[in-house]
Amino acid sequence: MPTTEAAELSPTLALACELIRRPSVTPDDLGCQALMIERLEALGFQIERLPFGDVENFWATRGHHGPLLAFAGHTDVVPSGPHLHWDTPPFEPVIDDDGMLRGRGAADMKGSLAAMVTAVERFVAAHPDHHGRIGFLITSDEEGPAVDGTRAVVEHLRETHDRLDYCIVGEPSSTDRLGDVIKNGRRGSLGGVLHVKGIQGHVAYPHLARNPIHQAMPALDALTHEHWDEGNAFFPATSFQISNLRSGTGATNVIPGDVEVVFNFRFSTEVTHEQLKTRTEALLDAHGLDYRLDWTLNGEPFLTAEGDLVEAAVAGVEDAVGIRPTLSTSGGTSDGRFIATLGSQVVELGPCNATIHQVNERVRAADLDDLSRVYEAILARLFVNGTARP
Repeated sequence: MPTTEAAELSPTLALACELIRRPSVTPDDLGCQALMIERLEALGFQIERLPFGDVENFWATRGHHGPLLAFAGHTDVVPSGPHLHWDTPPFEPVIDDDGMLRGRGAADMKGSLAAMVTAVERFVAAHPDHHGRIGFLITSDEEGPAVDGTRAVVEHLRETHDRLDYCIVGEPSSTDRLGDVIKNGRRGSLGGVLHVKGIQGHVAYPHLARNPIHQAMPALDALTHEHWDEGNAFFPATSFQISNLRSGTGATNVIPGDVEVVFNFRFSTEVTHEQLKTRTEALLDAHGLDYRLDWTLNGEPFLTAEGDLVEAAVAGVEDAVGIRPTLSTSGGTSDGRFIATLGSQVVELGPCNATIHQVNERVRAADLDDLSRVYEAILARLFVNGTARP
């Protein structure tokens, strides 16, 4: 029978369920962070609450010397959608007869948060005077604008010169089974909104108008066929994609006066966002368009190709679950893009991502206990077995 009775659950699953019960849709936290802070303070962590705008964040550290490993994550979740579409209420966690923990945030990423806390609890109990420092960087703004969350905390850390050597982001990185994929980087994201101006008129008198759609098409075709780079061993070639095209009055007999084109680059470390801007504008200029172009840099690409953290993460997965993970930079952006700007080694390691943001989001309950052991094994690799270098 399905259950979430605390007495029948492991510490990791019990904490995951407590977090899932809080409907912390972006940017609301609804007590999730307070729950984590209470557990961390009992371990001797120093807590710095960092609210920015409507977003709750905290930065917690334990230890005084040596390199710092931070666990990073978010307590906010995406909206559940209509509750009637779920097999059970989205904010009432259930472990079903197949051993799946179901509820909004089970995979993305309250399960990871619970695994982080319980891993650190066991590690500190076993090694109260451990080498190195342990940190937590937690936000409630990852699923939203991502302005007053990790980005703002990172700027605070930069200003206070707080060192962050290694960071594990608990995003659901696994594909078919826990630990099969570790994300050791992400592509950059550069968005653009192109406004092409024409002259509105009657379709029967095209000589008195200038159709901006007709004018824009050759330029857009050139952009879609441009070879931006080759990619490299870690990243695929840069991709240009048009996501929205808006124009017209709705009438069939009116030539529109303007067209808006929304597009996005996902780019590798082989090209900079400034180079992409320059080359895009040169192509548009070559087609003689009357245009305005608004850019938004959502994140630079980052890559942790090698180093202590990658070695410890790969070995930690092997130690805890007996498989060797693949390193990957696939997928969208994450808060790792902000943390990497501090010069930190960053990896993303969490449960399977097959149902994230979906109705009936779920994760194998046993995977969260295994994930907690993976995190503990990484701590041991870095701070007990001497991998981490001061």
